[in-house]
Amino acid sequence: MDKNSDYQRIAQFLYEVGTLRRLPRIHCQTLLENDLTDNIASHSFRVSLIGWQLAKLEKADPYKTAILCLVHDLAEIRSNDHNWIHKRYVKVFEDEILADQLGTLPDKGLFDLATEYNRRQSKEAIIAKDADLLDQILLLKEYELKGSREAKSWLFNKAKVSEDKEPSKLKDLKTQSAKKLGQAIYKESPSSWWAKIWTDNNR
Repeated sequence: MDKNSDYQRIAQFLYEVGTLRRLPRIHCQTLLENDLTDNIASHSFRVSLIGWQLAKLEKADPYKTAILCLVHDLAEIRSNDHNWIHKRYVKVFEDEILADQLGTLPDKGLFDLATEYNRRQSKEAIIAKDADLLDQILLLKEYELKGSREAKSWLFNKAKVSEDKEPSKLKDLKTQSAKKLGQAIYKESPSSWWAKIWTDNNR
């Protein structure tokens, strides 16, 4: 590739990435939510910040972890998101997608990172997956606060386990820091971040 075509390919990729803002996460079908703010882009953004925090706690590379989090769902631009019902019937050729999508960029770094995330062998890739799972718990807690009974049943094992036992969603987490953060998320209210800073007086 010459320099002009390199920049052209990068520009095409950036337009493609922009479409993540228009891709709703498909669990809304079975979660019975119609939340237009929950898209692949907003999900990846918070996952990256979760990944940074976990990497610091686990003494891993936070920069690499954050990038792994950013690229972890890029293939869904071309395959779309699939919930657990779809996965029963739909096969996604993610290796082919990543080869066409990221493998054709002038620099293969993002392709290598996306491949590393999918293999889940490095410490950073394991942390990035934990971050992905924790974002789902955060989202469910936010929906629960709004009164979603379906979200609450997801949080507490479809109502088969009482709330004083460890929710199964924490059992999927691999790192100790993610487990501890997950416990804190379960205990914390989504509104608690502003509870001590609000005021009814302007400065």
